[in-house]
Amino acid sequence: MYELAKALVLMGCAIGAGIAMISGFGPGIGEGFIAGKALESMARQPEMKSDFSSTMLLGIACAETTGIYGFVIGLLLIFVAPGSFIGLLK
Repeated sequence: MYELAKALVLMGCAIGAGIAMISGFGPGIGEGFIAGKALESMARQPEMKSDFSSTMLLGIACAETTGIYGFVIGLLLIFVAPGSFIGLLK
């Protein structure tokens, strides 16, 4: 029975880590959208380039945080969580 529970914990952690890695698609799409709109704005008003660039970088940094959170959760599920959960089974 213990081996089955251990296998289920490892399986759940692996599936959860895979789902957490999918969260990287959203920030990638968002960052591309932000950069595209900033370039479009710079093309229309070249004199505002420095303002657009700083706002674009702030927007990209905010969008990237969700991807980083997903990456950290995936790493925790792969390396930390299985040992913690299996320790609870004993």
